[in-house]
Amino acid sequence: MPPPVGTLAPPAGVDVGFGVPRPWYERPTEIRRATSVAELVVAEHLFDHAVRPEWALRFLDSPGHHLFLAHEGGGPVGFVSGVETVHPDKGAEMFLYEPAVDGPFRRRGTGRALVLALAALARERGCYGMWVGVDTGNDVALAVYRGAGGARTTGRARW
Repeated sequence: MPPPVGTLAPPAGVDVGFGVPRPWYERPTEIRRATSVAELVVAEHLFDHAVRPEWALRFLDSPGHHLFLAHEGGGPVGFVSGVETVHPDKGAEMFLYEPAVDGPFRRRGTGRALVLALAALARERGCYGMWVGVDTGNDVALAVYRGAGGARTTGRARW
């Protein structure tokens, strides 16, 4: 079976040989758009609070609301959500609402890949830019956004 789109390594769980599992840096992380409440419930450990099915359904059914999940080893290890905002004289831009990556999967490029997936969707949908509100002392988040091509401008990171 070919690897998921956007990955170069064999599917997760494939042994290097002699029964030795592949190291984390050789395991692919698959990024895909969330389309069901069930997916969000399975990823509940990544959110700040329990996923409420009625809110999850409302989010997924709302035009301009987007959520990508990162999967590794068959389960969700991260997510990023974004909301398109439209203004009468500016057009549409993507608000990067919230990213999260499970502790053991941090510092591997997962957050960056999630932000890049949302940025690509923003371009596809005709957004003129993407922005995020972030505390100036949140060095981890700032590094992720910089790594994905973001730049700080007047207190906002833009792509």
